[in-house]
Amino acid sequence: MTSAFLAFPSSPFAALVHYGWDDVWADEFAPYATEGLLAGRVIRVDRGQCDVVTTDGVLRADTAFVTPNDPMRVVCTGDWVAVEPAGNPRYVRTYLPRRTAFVRSTSSKRSEGQILAANVDYAVVAVSLALELDLGRVERFLALAWESGAQPLVVLTKADLVPDAATLGHLVQDVEKTAPGVPVLPVSSSAGEGLDVLAAVLSGGTSVLLGQSGAGKSTLANALIGEDVMDVRAARDVDGKGRHTTTTRNLLALPGGGVLIDTPGLRGVGLWDAETGVGQVFSEIEGLAADCRFHDCAHEAEPGCAVLAAVDSGVLPERRLASYRKLLRENQRIVAKTDARVRAEIRRDWKRKGAEGRAAMDAKRGRWH
Repeated sequence: MTSAFLAFPSSPFAALVHYGWDDVWADEFAPYATEGLLAGRVIRVDRGQCDVVTTDGVLRADTAFVTPNDPMRVVCTGDWVAVEPAGNPRYVRTYLPRRTAFVRSTSSKRSEGQILAANVDYAVVAVSLALELDLGRVERFLALAWESGAQPLVVLTKADLVPDAATLGHLVQDVEKTAPGVPVLPVSSSAGEGLDVLAAVLSGGTSVLLGQSGAGKSTLANALIGEDVMDVRAARDVDGKGRHTTTTRNLLALPGGGVLIDTPGLRGVGLWDAETGVGQVFSEIEGLAADCRFHDCAHEAEPGCAVLAAVDSGVLPERRLASYRKLLRENQRIVAKTDARVRAEIRRDWKRKGAEGRAAMDAKRGRWH
């Protein structure tokens, strides 16, 4: 649907269209407009304050009104908010309901979720070709990306370091097999290769740029924007990792349309209630599981397991199954810490497997009870 704000550039909200404003956001904001509040999008958050782009320009606002003690409900980059038109300090009154949210588990022992970016259409996972591919890490990022509701996209950065076309093609194929249903695009920020295709994709909405330190995210952001707006430092030769040149999440307008959220390098990428995302990443395993003899097959040693048969025949790489199991177990542990029902199910499963193990050992030793 064509936005009315695009059709009528004289609208007071026209300045926000480039940042993703549309008729749906206008409807969500309508009750706050009657209170005289300003609509805006958060382009940066730090230390309890945020920068908000509004029809009055970029404003600095305090976020204390929005629940500060819940990492899932704090104002974050990408939020659309209602801001006080004046005041010292001026405050964000609320954020509009989020369409999508990229969430990971925090490093705290309380097992909380931490929202990294909101209202994202594309989750761009940057993977450096300066290092050996870590396919398990790619799968982890993709699980969170799918769970967020955004469309994942893998960008293989520093493609100029792989001058042999055949080798580069094999690397792309390896990632494509790891990322079913996800576009994989090799790019070189220094040589400009692949940037036009990536810019065309990202022009259709809001994108978040994800990856480890040293993956070339800030360099890629600068190349897409056409100027050096993000600080860039060289990655270490030993492990390819860089220092956190990006320390906050910044929403940047792209010249060809769309906006990009650049994020700090993520050392820890813990899953947070991402079972659906894991299933999407490993869709071929979930498809095979439909043919298992038992509907609750754990794909470990059960008879008639179609997944294990696929591994034995070479159709399914054993590494993929091991990664699938690992991410499911991790996600289950996270969910169990906040869900009593899941904890009870895990305990029952442990008891069942323990009883089966003891029975198998007794049978092996010839001691039947």
